[in-house]
Order: sequence, then C-alpha cells, then structure tokens
Amino acid sequence: MSARQASISRKTSETEIEVSINLDCTPGSSNAQVINVNTGIGFLDHDSAIALGTAFKEALGEVRGIRRYGTGFAPLDEALSRAVIDICSRPYCVTELGLKREKIGDLSTEMIPHIFYSFAIASGATLHVDVLRGENDHHRAESAFKALALAIRQAIERTGGNDVPSTKGVL
Repeated sequence: MSARQASISRKTSETEIEVSINLDCTPGSSNAQVINVNTGIGFLDHDSAIALGTAFKEALGEVRGIRRYGTGFAPLDEALSRAVIDICSRPYCVTELGLKREKIGDLSTEMIPHIFYSFAIASGATLHVDVLRGENDHHRAESAFKALALAIRQAIERTGGNDVPSTKGVL
C-alpha cells in the first residue's frame, strides 16, 4: 500500500501556510499524529481550510480502493452534530450550524461555514454538516468539526481492493 501523505505551502499577501498530512495516521499506530495549528485566532481560517483541503486531495491521490462515503455523529455535552462526506470530485457544501453568537472567542461565527465550504471546494468533496441540537455555540461548532473528522475517517478507509468506488468507473 502506498503512503497517503502530502505537504503543501500556500502563500498569499495575508497568510503563509504550510500543511503536511498523513491520512494513515491512526491512534496507537507507529505513525504518530502531530497537530500544530497557529492561525492567530483560536480556530482555523478559510486560507487554512483551502490549504488543508488541497493537501487532503493530494494525499488521497486517485480515488481508488476507499469507501468514498462517510458519516459521522459527534456529541459534545448537549450538542450533537452529523457530517456526511462523498469524495466524488464534485465539490459542494451545505452547512446548518444554527450558531447564534457573533463570535466564539476571536473567531467570527460566519467564518465557520466558510471553513467547511473552503475545505470542500479545495478537496473536491461534497459535505453536509448539520448541528442537530445544542445550546452552547462553542459546543455546536466543535461537535461539527469532530463529526466531519469521523466522516472523513470512514470515507478514506481502505477497502482492500483497487477499484474506483463508482458504478461509472470514474470519479
């Protein structure tokens, strides 16, 4: 099995981002997971999501031998979120987060759906991310990101074959 990893750099007049990703890094494996995010705010911004989506697409390579579809549910205290992903080369994003506050820490809440959108477009995936319930906007947002992580983990799971996961034979 080939390694599913990539490193990319994205430099704009506002940001300079470097992303390295290993899609086969799992808890307890010999591939230690390292997360280092420093965006200047306590969360992510859309340029980071573009870079992450680009690295994800590059690391995944040709879409073969994976499940393609993934669903994740993640609770955080009173909040519950659902995320569904289709790694299909048809980028689209629908988010229903129901956030009420203007900001979570220093992050404008209007940026959170944009983060999901930017990742979807850059990665070539269709995403649906919904917060099903919850009162605390921080919990709602965090559970949405966790649900997406679980959905991605399921979608990129290797099937053991080398087929394109489509009846058309192409994605």
